[in-house]
Amino acid sequence: MLEIRNLNAGIPGRQILKNLNLSIKKGEIHAVMGPNGSGKSTLASVLSGKPGYEVLSGEVLFNGINLLELKPEERAQQGVFLAFQYPVEIPGVNSTYFLKAALNECRKARGLPELDAVEFLALMKKKLGILDLDMSLLNRPVNEGFSGGEKKRNEVFQMAVLEPKLAILDETDSGLDIDALKIVASGVNKLHTPENAAIVITHYQRLLNYIVPDFVHVLAEGQIIKTGGKELALQLEERGYDWVLEEAGLVSAAEGAKS
Repeated sequence: MLEIRNLNAGIPGRQILKNLNLSIKKGEIHAVMGPNGSGKSTLASVLSGKPGYEVLSGEVLFNGINLLELKPEERAQQGVFLAFQYPVEIPGVNSTYFLKAALNECRKARGLPELDAVEFLALMKKKLGILDLDMSLLNRPVNEGFSGGEKKRNEVFQMAVLEPKLAILDETDSGLDIDALKIVASGVNKLHTPENAAIVITHYQRLLNYIVPDFVHVLAEGQIIKTGGKELALQLEERGYDWVLEEAGLVSAAEGAKS
């Protein structure tokens, strides 16, 4: 589904991702972990086409299509979804109208008929069963006045409606208490099918207790330096990142001992 080959990218004047390679197949969940500043959010931003980031070289193929040649909205229409680390508020824009417009733009791009108000309402009611989300929240402006947990649940609800092929969750556990974390993780798990895939970016192993990954990748200094299964996340929780950095030759044994 997704092939990242020798990707070099960053922000103007600073390279962050360095010859990054990653392959993701349908049905897989990949967790990306790493120290602060390692490039995790940059990877999410580059894949989604977020402004302010530039690709220096390499390629990203999504179902055979060069993702880097597409605008952010075209990537969304192809089935790429980004759940933000800090979901933005959009004052004055009703959540229901916003989501209906987004869904219909995706349907038009795929040659499908647009849903009218009645059809969309029926779809929303069906999808609301996935998350513990009050219908009244959808009658408010997008994320305005929402708690952190409500914003994250709202994003997972958006994902339920849009049904992306590739979901990128950028530290979706940030700021969540354990109850909100369980609700969000449950929603992500219910949406996962053999036909879609997910990239879960996180600092903490606790999220992976509820969203179990097929692969765990450690990102450091813009490179994937180690890949393993769920057990790797448990090791990182117990031992930190120094041993992986030392193993990859990115920190000396003495420096590792100091930290």
